[in-house]
Amino acid sequence: MSPDSQPVVPAEVDPAGQPDRVEARPVAKPVLAVVGRPNVGKSTLVNRLLGRRQAVVEDTPGVTRDRVSYDAVWAGREFTVLDTGGWTIDGQGMAAQIAEQAELAMTAADAIVFVVDAQVGATDQDEAVVQVLRRSRKPVVLAANKVDDVRWESEAASLWNLGLGEPHPVSGLHGRGSGDLLDVILGVLPQAPPERFDQAEGPRRIAIVGKPNVGKSSLLNRLAGASRAVVDNVAGTTVDPVDELVELEGETYRLIDTAGIRRRVKEASGQEYYAWLRTQAAVERAEVCLVVIDASEPVSEQDLRVLSMVIEAGRALVVVYNKWDLIDEERRHYLEREVERDLGHIAWAPRINLSALTGRNVNRLTTAIETALEGWQTRVSTGRLNAFLGRVVAAHPHPVRGGKQPRILFGSQVQACPPSFVLFTSGPLDPPYQRFLTRRLREDFGFAGSPIQVEVRARPKRSR
Repeated sequence: MSPDSQPVVPAEVDPAGQPDRVEARPVAKPVLAVVGRPNVGKSTLVNRLLGRRQAVVEDTPGVTRDRVSYDAVWAGREFTVLDTGGWTIDGQGMAAQIAEQAELAMTAADAIVFVVDAQVGATDQDEAVVQVLRRSRKPVVLAANKVDDVRWESEAASLWNLGLGEPHPVSGLHGRGSGDLLDVILGVLPQAPPERFDQAEGPRRIAIVGKPNVGKSSLLNRLAGASRAVVDNVAGTTVDPVDELVELEGETYRLIDTAGIRRRVKEASGQEYYAWLRTQAAVERAEVCLVVIDASEPVSEQDLRVLSMVIEAGRALVVVYNKWDLIDEERRHYLEREVERDLGHIAWAPRINLSALTGRNVNRLTTAIETALEGWQTRVSTGRLNAFLGRVVAAHPHPVRGGKQPRILFGSQVQACPPSFVLFTSGPLDPPYQRFLTRRLREDFGFAGSPIQVEVRARPKRSR
């Protein structure tokens, strides 16, 4: 019998979990890759293993395209789950890229869950994937998915003929058998460090956002120095947010590639709507957002909507004009006018002109990110803030309204990340005067790359 035909044997695991074994391994959590042909329920099963709805799920094949990592915990042990796109042999175009991402996930994994649709049974595609799995020499757990009740258990048993050992019946949709499957998974994963609740802050989180087809995934691949995300000219290629640890200028960052934000999100359905929800969640958990704009096209309403979403979320901002290699002198002239007209209200955000395709000016991103983070974390002492307010109000007092002139009694910065201020006043302040104070705050204290939130609390009128 040839080596390729040998069944996959699970790796040995130290049952006692000896301390010296744990110390010998890196602190990094073990990695589990979930693979299979399209539409066998991989993402549904991943959500079941995670115990939360994280991966985008739809009946349409090919929703998952990149390899997407999630943190999972079972029985007090932590591990990382890699969800992958449908694996097709001899695929063309985007299908080939999706299969490549699945193979990369398998290479990076410590163990693999091979998902097969028990209701359909083993197909020629499944047999072809089995040959690749055997060559990987990684421990493999065979998951017979869609065993929603006892009627399908006999169909699951027929999967013994794949030669991967016992098929484990499970229903990703209903959760049937998921606990038993997780126990088997822990048995083949390397000994992991126990779950800790006192972990320090991890790498700085940076979300790459923008409308579809502006080059977000290309930028991630360029920064990662590898084909980390599927790239295609078709808008909407990225569906799930893709996390990647990237080292830039000696500093490690967690980059999050997101799905493009479309024009009418509330009218979208299926994977587009859920992809937008994941993008919004990625922005919320990020510290800095790189808003990517296609420099070869006019600034659009969608671009402005993305910028507004980041500012409203209170995240540090860097504006990235991509595809700089495609523009000529005439386009540069019009672009500068568009920036001055449409983006003048965010002149405080660092701006980088680059080309993810050629790598031009990509090295300048690190400085811009650090500048935005520094402005986002800036804190002004109460003494300095009130001295500043005293100087500004003395030079430019609030206009008199209705015979009364509101006065600023006291000011305080209540938080950083983003810088947020509360002004206690004798009466309401006009919006133009609030904008004036915000502009002066930037002039005196910086806050480059960060939105500023100013709240006015007017003293209530005394009752007679």
